[in-house]
Amino acid sequence: MLKCRTVCKKLVPLVRASSTACRQNVRRPGLNNVRIPTCVPVAHMSTGLLGGGGDNLKYALVLGATFVGGLAYTLITLKEDHEIYMKRMERSTSHIQSEPPTLSEPKPEAASSPEEPSPPPEAAAPVAKAAAPSETSEPPPADDLVTLAEPSAAEPPELQPEGLTKSAADSTPPSHRLPSHTPYLLIGGGTASFAAARSIRARDPGAKVLIVTDELDLPYMRPPLSKELWFSDDPSVTETLRFKQWNGKERSIYFQPPSFYINPEDLDSAENGGVAILTNKKVVHMDVRGNKVKLDDDTEISYDKCLIATGGVPRTLQVLERAGEEVMKRTSLFRKIDDFKSLDKVSRSVNSITIIGGGFLGSELACALGRKSTESGLEVVQMFPEKGNMGKVLPEYLSNWTTEKVKKEGVKIISEALVKSVAYKDDKLEIQLKDGRLVRTDHIVAAVGLEPNVDLAKSAGLEVDSDFGGYRVNAELQARSNIWAGDAACFYDIRLGRRRVEHHDHAVVSGRLAGENMTGANKPYWHQSMFWSDLGPDVGYEAIGIVDSSLPTVAVFAKATAKDTPKAATEKSGTGIRSESETEDTATSPVASAAPAPAPAPAVEHKDDYGKGVIFYLRDKVVVGIILWNVFNRMPIARKIIKDGEEHADLNEVAKLFNIHED
Repeated sequence: MLKCRTVCKKLVPLVRASSTACRQNVRRPGLNNVRIPTCVPVAHMSTGLLGGGGDNLKYALVLGATFVGGLAYTLITLKEDHEIYMKRMERSTSHIQSEPPTLSEPKPEAASSPEEPSPPPEAAAPVAKAAAPSETSEPPPADDLVTLAEPSAAEPPELQPEGLTKSAADSTPPSHRLPSHTPYLLIGGGTASFAAARSIRARDPGAKVLIVTDELDLPYMRPPLSKELWFSDDPSVTETLRFKQWNGKERSIYFQPPSFYINPEDLDSAENGGVAILTNKKVVHMDVRGNKVKLDDDTEISYDKCLIATGGVPRTLQVLERAGEEVMKRTSLFRKIDDFKSLDKVSRSVNSITIIGGGFLGSELACALGRKSTESGLEVVQMFPEKGNMGKVLPEYLSNWTTEKVKKEGVKIISEALVKSVAYKDDKLEIQLKDGRLVRTDHIVAAVGLEPNVDLAKSAGLEVDSDFGGYRVNAELQARSNIWAGDAACFYDIRLGRRRVEHHDHAVVSGRLAGENMTGANKPYWHQSMFWSDLGPDVGYEAIGIVDSSLPTVAVFAKATAKDTPKAATEKSGTGIRSESETEDTATSPVASAAPAPAPAPAVEHKDDYGKGVIFYLRDKVVVGIILWNVFNRMPIARKIIKDGEEHADLNEVAKLFNIHED
């Protein structure tokens, strides 16, 4: 409207001047006699700006067109302003409805609904503590990421980040929910992505981070799915997903409750930035040149920097895939929350379960289900091609001892078992082994390893390592100029060469480092990540480096005490995930205990009870891997030994650094 008024103000004087010029032309000196000619020659008329006749008609047309154009522009502007106003009102209304109750103004009970439970008092304070640093100070380090606020036991796992149930969230048009651009895009909703998000926000407090995950759940810890959750006395543990750690403290498997995250639709307008989670969406294509991705619903999101932290997918056996639909219906893989819930339900409804696989996951599940079998009468069978449990990792004598330990948990062990075929007959699964043995069972759990998820490599043009799998990255975990890879990466270890690691601690460290480098840190990956496994609350070990039973080993053992158990270790450290207390610790010059130690056991001393000890894995006379058997909170020492890369004439003396002979 203002433009129309301005144009009119400029044209009106011109029209008035044109009219005045016409009157003056009639009264020119040459025509002042009485006779007024009946026609004035056109040649005598002015042809300039102040002309008359046809020119007046032209100016009239211009004025009319200007008026009509101004009127149309006014109507269009008013309509657009009305639409913008309505959208803002709609956004404000939806934000008020979905916003969780604040700490200062708790939502009244009458306003609560089953879909939007308010956080309990014990969870409310940590949430404020976690959210505040992003605006006023530097957030806590990423290795403290699992000690922060936890969701209420009443919070349903399927609660969406937007504060809506799944059906309500899906009914919202995608264009109203998703930002078309995000500065930081994290693909995958696991530990690495969460660690990266925390790291990015620590270095850039105003950062806007979008996490896209194909799971329905918010970021959570995976280790408890095969450990502590199975030992819970709570019959509703599959719904609450809360468990007691070995130290007796209770917590949730979720890193943070829904209130920690912001709505994806509010990410663009968030003044102080934040972390948004887009659940149940999968990135199916990457346009590296265009810096954008496409989701499985054809939505496109552009980014400035991107992290691929897609983790891995469970392997299966081809013999199972060829067995047919009835066999696959009764076969489980184990990786996600849904897999835990499904297997828990199966364990309550069948008479027998057979676990195929003797590694970390298979042995942990066997011990967990075996302990339940004493109460329910469930038959638990574990079969594997090795001679004993963890046969690919532990020396043979220790593997045999571990096998006996698993048997005491109520598990039937079938070693040196190679599956030939599987069939469904008479309401039972028949597993035919190559040596002729036949095993009948109701359900199969395949725990035969993890395959790195590199589905995006082809569309993105990223290199996949041919030997170890995973996205091939440089020392800074960078695959391209603005693309990093986390737990799905194959990286170069400055001490041990190129490697790919699949454990929780590596996901934490790689995600954190990638997040730092995405904000310009340019740090190389030098950290030696650790991993751990527990066979219940009484036996556990922590390992670092290359632990391969094909390597020569030297071990030193001592008599265990009551404090040499996973339960005692977590009670001392106060953490449920032991790697949290190890990640940032360093050991510059470890010193052995000043107390005189008894004569150490000879290397690889074969005895019936391996209470606690240290196992060294050697390559070219240099220690490349260490297992701490029921020895806890000593990982910085092991990390330094591997980092130094020196030959040791007497590993018995090196074992003293771990103080294993202390009472």
